[in-house]
Amino acid sequence: MKILVLGHKGMLGHDLVRRLSSDHEVTGKDIDDFDIASLADCRELIGAVCPECVINAAAYTDVDGCETDREACFSVNAEGVKNLALSCGQKGIRIVHFSTDYVFDGTKKKPYAEGDLTNPINVYGESKFQGERYLRELSDHFVLVRTAWLYGRNGKNFVRTILEKARNSGTLDVVTDQVGSPTWTRDLAGAVKVLVEGGHEGIFHLTNRGKCSWFDYTLKILQYADIKDVEVRPITSDRLTRKALRPGYSVLSNRKFSDLTSKTMRYWQIALSDFISENKAWLLS
Repeated sequence: MKILVLGHKGMLGHDLVRRLSSDHEVTGKDIDDFDIASLADCRELIGAVCPECVINAAAYTDVDGCETDREACFSVNAEGVKNLALSCGQKGIRIVHFSTDYVFDGTKKKPYAEGDLTNPINVYGESKFQGERYLRELSDHFVLVRTAWLYGRNGKNFVRTILEKARNSGTLDVVTDQVGSPTWTRDLAGAVKVLVEGGHEGIFHLTNRGKCSWFDYTLKILQYADIKDVEVRPITSDRLTRKALRPGYSVLSNRKFSDLTSKTMRYWQIALSDFISENKAWLLS
């Protein structure tokens, strides 16, 4: 299959290219190659590559930054998706696009299914939801993947941030009232490969299995990295000075993916342990 991966230099895009290149002809493009907010650029790029499938891993992901730069946020996360859908729709090209757990308000208290009511509580979530709407309205062949709490080798992520702070401080204050599912981009890329090769379409929730708070997540990061001399103190979200609200509970159910593909995502603890084991030198550098 001929596949175009947008945002290929990012954390998720990097792993998508690695996982898909073994069996498919993959072309990667990023911000230096085209402007996703330009319909003309999108049409030109897709016309030149002629892919059978476009995977969009390009996104404006600075959640707090979105609150003060709404226009830039929507130009990438919403208008960019619209441009891709318009560019691919006439050619019947399938689009794989990534959205977020932040399209939900976090009040459900049990894992969100694909059909649950969306209600974003910050600008980032609003922009991603608008991108979802454009995709559903303008594309007849799409895979919309909602995911959460991503970490990986090729980009800024919570795992490395915690380990950096642990080296520089004997104490970490971490919130206990936000619950989700840490997800290794390599595992997510593998699941996307299954969906693409299986010809599946529609909305899918994909994260590593299980749930935890950021506090519990931090304890596991330190444990797997063999760091024992750091005190981790639980705090609530109101102690943080962040511009954007976060949902208190944003766990996503993977059941639809498992039912359709007979595949299951690994538990987040197993994935995290493997990630740290394989990348310990880089994480602690």
